[in-house]
Amino acid sequence: MTTARATARASAREIIALVADEFHELPYSEADFAPDGPLGWPGYDASRERAARRTGESESVVCGTARVEGTGAVLIAFEFGFLGGSLGERTGDRLEAAYTYAREHRLPVVPLVATGGSRMQEGMLALTQLQRVARQSALTREAGLPQIAVLRDPTTGGGWATLGAGADVILALPNAQVGFAGSRVRPRDADPSAYTAESQVATGAADAVVPAAELRGVLGLWLRLLTGGMAGAGDAGRGIEPAPVPEALGGTGVSGSGWDAVVRARAVDRPRAPAYLDGYFGQRAGISGDRCGGVDADGMLCGFGERQGRTVAYAAQTGAATRPAGYRTAVRLIRLADRLGIPVLTLVDTPGAANDAAAERQGVGASIAELFGAVATARTPITTLVIGEGGSGGALALAAPGRTWAAPDSYFSVIAPESAAAILKRPPEEVEATADQLRIRPQDLAALGVIRTDEAD
Repeated sequence: MTTARATARASAREIIALVADEFHELPYSEADFAPDGPLGWPGYDASRERAARRTGESESVVCGTARVEGTGAVLIAFEFGFLGGSLGERTGDRLEAAYTYAREHRLPVVPLVATGGSRMQEGMLALTQLQRVARQSALTREAGLPQIAVLRDPTTGGGWATLGAGADVILALPNAQVGFAGSRVRPRDADPSAYTAESQVATGAADAVVPAAELRGVLGLWLRLLTGGMAGAGDAGRGIEPAPVPEALGGTGVSGSGWDAVVRARAVDRPRAPAYLDGYFGQRAGISGDRCGGVDADGMLCGFGERQGRTVAYAAQTGAATRPAGYRTAVRLIRLADRLGIPVLTLVDTPGAANDAAAERQGVGASIAELFGAVATARTPITTLVIGEGGSGGALALAAPGRTWAAPDSYFSVIAPESAAAILKRPPEEVEATADQLRIRPQDLAALGVIRTDEAD
């Protein structure tokens, strides 16, 4: 077994020691089972006793309060050595108690997951614990508390489909087996590489693979970032100071013509989103993926960062055409920030939404509509800076109504000048004149009332 796999297979106490500065186990109040459990499964009592002797635990989860790099949290650590980390009624009791404690004490929840799924010896009573866990997770979400999952080896079945995949941010240890189907119940011809932490990140179901040596630091950063608002349900957006507008990093002079604005915005050496984010934040951490099979790392950067001692969320286009997964990831980011009471910064820079056949099959129209809705209904303040190209609705969807500014080397247009000329059946030599007619320069946008030029309030 490799070192990475051995760490992913660490016991509950070992994984707690890996991430926590200190840990205090919660007291448990559990009813006794009838002999051999609720189903009278022959030998179930003996199996539990052997598991207890082998692991030193009395159930498949260890729950308690901890500090991770100084930030308080409730940890839920699975013990895979206890009947495969399976979920039974007693497991559900402990999980419910842990989530309830987290809500009562306003603490984030960190499931450290390693499970094979529901416990067969308890039948449907074990399976229904997933509904119980889902409810507790939903109540915690409604309370405005973050949930950060760490996927260990293995994370399969209902544990993956609730505590794992249902978290706000999902981290995974290298080479961990992650998938709804466990290794013994998959199709025989299934590609094993699809059931890995790395594959889940690549397909947008998890945010990052984190080496064990870095886990405490990464988890600590995420806890600091996501507890930077904590406004709580019903309070999000009230009294939250908007994110300040970033300083423009490119050219400062005004564009002489509409086409001049286009040329400046398309310049290959113009500062892009990474430069703006690096200059704006002291530390930042990214989320990845739309949670339904897609990633747009080339078109959209989303995450949370620290700026002058507080957390700001960001969704930033990179200058490429934005794909459906990018829009859906931005929706995920804005909704999470809204729930946690964290202000949002968006950076607009795209020639437009991807318009190829693949984008249509992936629902580009629906993904843009969803982003428009998320921005329109957000209670937390959103600040937007156009840093390059503002290409049609694919750019406007990320812009905050009434709180949008523009860098001098940018433009914003109802459609690209070349496309406008084509639609109007104008020859190529009239593209530059068309750009002027569209009034797309920052000064034109300000005169039209589309962008602001004052200091951010």
